[in-house]
Amino acid sequence: MLSAETIGDEDSMDIALRPVRLTDYIGQEKVKNNLAVFIAAARTRNQSLDHVLLSGPPGLGKTTLASIISQEMGSSIRRTSGPAIERPGDLAAILTNLEPGDILFIDEIHRMNRSIEEIMYPAMEDFCIDIVIGKGPAARTLQIDLPRFTLVGATTRPGLLSSPLRDRFGINFRLDFYDEVELAHIITRAASILNISIDAAGAAEIARCSRGTPRVANRLLKRVADFALVKGSGRINRKSALQALGMLEIDSHGLDMMDRMILEAIIIKFNGGPVGLETLAASVSEETDTLTDVCEPYLLKLGLINKTPRGRVATENAYRLLGLASRQTLTEPSLFEEGSQ
Repeated sequence: MLSAETIGDEDSMDIALRPVRLTDYIGQEKVKNNLAVFIAAARTRNQSLDHVLLSGPPGLGKTTLASIISQEMGSSIRRTSGPAIERPGDLAAILTNLEPGDILFIDEIHRMNRSIEEIMYPAMEDFCIDIVIGKGPAARTLQIDLPRFTLVGATTRPGLLSSPLRDRFGINFRLDFYDEVELAHIITRAASILNISIDAAGAAEIARCSRGTPRVANRLLKRVADFALVKGSGRINRKSALQALGMLEIDSHGLDMMDRMILEAIIIKFNGGPVGLETLAASVSEETDTLTDVCEPYLLKLGLINKTPRGRVATENAYRLLGLASRQTLTEPSLFEEGSQ
């Protein structure tokens, strides 16, 4: 049963749930197997691992993989994010403080300023940076050598990376959504760490609603455990999981209220689409980045929406999921009547 001490610190819990070795990492088998080979080869040569780019939707384990690379290589890891590096001097300070073999992890690397990217080119290729000292005619360039390090970049939108930066990563992995069996294993492992009592049926039910994402699975596990602790016996089974997920307004496909608002907006307000991203975001009172990075990948995976040059379009699957007639037979009054249910 989940104790009061266990639920006291959410951040500590999240850190404790992250595996620290490749053997403990569940899912992404091809990525994991290839990465194990590259790490073993680098350690055999007694060299730093080549620079690694990890891409994919949020919550699939990019940050966790960066930490695992650090552990497997026996190196320290320095963490930062693209938006946090505002000036060239910020990046220079980070790079010059690295030790030989260190891992530099940059989350949301696609959000780095282009002027910052240009400093990364010689740092990644030649392990040196050029710093301009002074201004005007008296300005001069000072070259500073850097220790050999490994840059691990994480991005949810690899298309926004410039080609020169993307091409300098020797190892490029794309993480995909997890299947329900893998998520059930992740949930069972997390429940064991958090001292939560759960059976296989309860884990499977949570996995089915986890949008193929371990971060969502762990979040739902903790929330379902709260309901089981307060409104049940403390043990998570299929019945208690279904009740908790119903209270959270998460359906059997893993769709939440925002997902349904998006689908209903496309179908009801815009007659099935196409509708532009900014218009759609305004209609549901949400940021465009949230739609593109969080909501749309899963809706596309389920085949509920399509992206077209003119905007987003709801598919026949979306009409059936919402219990609405097809686009060809819908009438305006029945749309609002059905959509309000």
